[in-house]
Amino acid sequence: MQIRARRLLSRPWRGLARRVLLALCLLPPGVATAQTILSAGYDMPTTRYPHGVLGDSIEHITLVLDLSTGEEKRFVLPDELVFEDTAPRLADLDGDGAAEVIVVESSQTSGARLAIYGPNGRIAATPHIGTRFRWLAPVGAADLDGDGRVEVAFVDRPHLAKTLNVYRFEDGRLTQWAMLSGLTNHRIGERDIAGGIRTCRGHPEMIVASANWASLVAVSFKAGEWVQTPIGTDTSRAAFAQAMACLPE
Repeated sequence: MQIRARRLLSRPWRGLARRVLLALCLLPPGVATAQTILSAGYDMPTTRYPHGVLGDSIEHITLVLDLSTGEEKRFVLPDELVFEDTAPRLADLDGDGAAEVIVVESSQTSGARLAIYGPNGRIAATPHIGTRFRWLAPVGAADLDGDGRVEVAFVDRPHLAKTLNVYRFEDGRLTQWAMLSGLTNHRIGERDIAGGIRTCRGHPEMIVASANWASLVAVSFKAGEWVQTPIGTDTSRAAFAQAMACLPE
């Protein structure tokens, strides 16, 4: 039986990949490292982890990185793990001008975790959720509090716990910073993840849905605290796209 991969790189992360490549072209000679990541994708589909949270039982076991040197790096997971994800995401997490890769790895026994990869493999990861067939849905990465350091956000168990988690990435480690309950960005069987991080008025906002999908919510960090602002009752993908584009409701 032939197993077909079915998930494509989402549009927001395509744009980010293009911006990373453009930034590398503009860097002075010698600034970009010899192993700068230009793009990332998944390969080697498998059915060995039949969770089906993204609409079918196909996941992937290989992360493929294309480097600025023309080299391709492939990282193959052990039997215990799969990439249970829509697509890898590029983001400069440590501020060195080169992108890292954000992925979701799931364990046969312990469920999902968020992991960060560099040109030489996995750099850091959050703890696994703890139970088989429990998943997390990435939101994005940005300097959410304006301190010059990049945070990474995801929704822990978007169908059950519905908890927005924010982790700081510093010194090659992921450290939990915040947890906000009652928020989600995915429903079982959907083949993509809703929302993300936008910057419309000079500061980043995470665009997610309320736990019952009754409203779109913009989550931001202002004056030392998290602020949740409802921005409409339409939670369709078109409404999410409109919000991400900073368009009025």
